[in-house]
Amino acid sequence: MASAPVVPVAVIQRAAGVDLAANLAGTLAAIEEAAKRGAKIICTQELFRSKYFCQSEDYQYFDYAESIPGPSSQALCAVAKQHKVVVVGSLFERRAPGLYHNTSVVIDADGELLGLYRKMHIPDDPLFYEKFYFTPGDLGFKAFTTRYAKIGVLICWDQWYPEGARITALKGAEIIFLPTAIGWHPDEKEAHVNAAQHESWELIQRSHAVANGVFIAAPNRVGHETFPGIPGAGIKFWGQSFICDPRGQILKLGSDHQEEILIADCDLSQIDEQRKHWPFLRDRRIDAYGSITERYLGD
Repeated sequence: MASAPVVPVAVIQRAAGVDLAANLAGTLAAIEEAAKRGAKIICTQELFRSKYFCQSEDYQYFDYAESIPGPSSQALCAVAKQHKVVVVGSLFERRAPGLYHNTSVVIDADGELLGLYRKMHIPDDPLFYEKFYFTPGDLGFKAFTTRYAKIGVLICWDQWYPEGARITALKGAEIIFLPTAIGWHPDEKEAHVNAAQHESWELIQRSHAVANGVFIAAPNRVGHETFPGIPGAGIKFWGQSFICDPRGQILKLGSDHQEEILIADCDLSQIDEQRKHWPFLRDRRIDAYGSITERYLGD
């Protein structure tokens, strides 16, 4: 039997500014740089084209959205085709008048737009007012067969839900990408609270790798973002993007303060090896899980 390939995977960790065109140009340049360094599958951070506008509920930011296909997805398709790389790009999708999604495009190495993943879980927390902007995804959890690997995508708040990672893995994904925009409130000064929040974020995603025997690649934005007219100190995005293997071991880890391109070789043969020794998929009691579709069972 032929050995599974080793696939160089990249995640792009950037700081976003107010200029949407500059954010796009910077991300395209980072994709090109990652490709030149050997990456074959490259993923952007969540909503890379703009600062994280969900810090407020403001109708003007709907103007950031665009159709798919549209200018950003077409630019990503072009760079994918030019460098023969797979690209996962996180965009603010205008599906129809009054209907918007937080969407990732998956583009194959020939520049073909393979499909979309629309964020399924939409948060509503202080400075993360996403329910104002985004309709929950209606495409379900998906896996895409690309030139180099079968991949899945979850987006930010999705990363906290084991159901999404499980279904994506069951659909055959070997690598799950999780474009993210998460950070600290600078007004929260307690260092131990910040450390615990970050540790929880990393831990839950590494647990998806272990439970499902897949690679996880999570690009987060970095930098301190504020908006005029919004009280408070904004959000300090903590970066620390990472790639881990099916054992949950960190292969590459970004800093908490600077832009970076992280590249790791993902040996897909590790998936079969991990699942043989830790056969969680074999031992699942699929006959006993019907209650998982209930909201709550403790009443």
